[in-house]
Amino acid sequence: MNRNQVLLGIIVLALVGLGIFAWYTSHERDDETPSADAQAATPADYEFTLGSPDAPIKMIEYAAPMCPICARFDMNEFPRLKAEYIDTGKVFYTFRVFPIGDPDIGAEGIARCLPRSRYFAFIDFLFRNQEKWDPDGHTILDVRAALIAMAATTGMPEDKAGQCIDDKDTQARTLRIAQDGATRYGVNATPTFIVDGQKAYSGEWPWTAMKAALDAKLLK
Repeated sequence: MNRNQVLLGIIVLALVGLGIFAWYTSHERDDETPSADAQAATPADYEFTLGSPDAPIKMIEYAAPMCPICARFDMNEFPRLKAEYIDTGKVFYTFRVFPIGDPDIGAEGIARCLPRSRYFAFIDFLFRNQEKWDPDGHTILDVRAALIAMAATTGMPEDKAGQCIDDKDTQARTLRIAQDGATRYGVNATPTFIVDGQKAYSGEWPWTAMKAALDAKLLK
């Protein structure tokens, strides 16, 4: 599977597996305009953001904890984005999970069980330790146990981690957010960056190119 070219079908299959596909399709519209339900997929209190909402540039990153390109961005480019644009009030950044496999949904479930102030640190931890829990490209015999071990590093008890992985509401919301991203912005790969409501780049966006794009927007 080419993990940088995620097929929307994986979301549909996951929805079927969770037993909510029929519910979701019953709320679809015939045209390509996101439904009111899809627009409500990410209310403000469900978003994880950094920076000032008044920043002139609004950026959304759709990423998957399993995605190696997302991990490289997190470790190499994101610190510069944060220091030069987010912390300086130029970019308001939103992070959304776009699952490319079932482990992403479980990982997001654990992350959302933590205090909000620890969410980004845990996502960063998952990116930096993919070889310990991500079955794609690594020998992970028990993904669930591996994710629970990742949760244990935060002090989360095993039974609590299992409950967070299995939480149906979080699973459904995660998939609805991904479906909304695919419908609204055409997201089909990770990472994908949405800048001021427009799909700006998918894949490994070189820092020089990202910086040039952001600087050009700031000049307008």
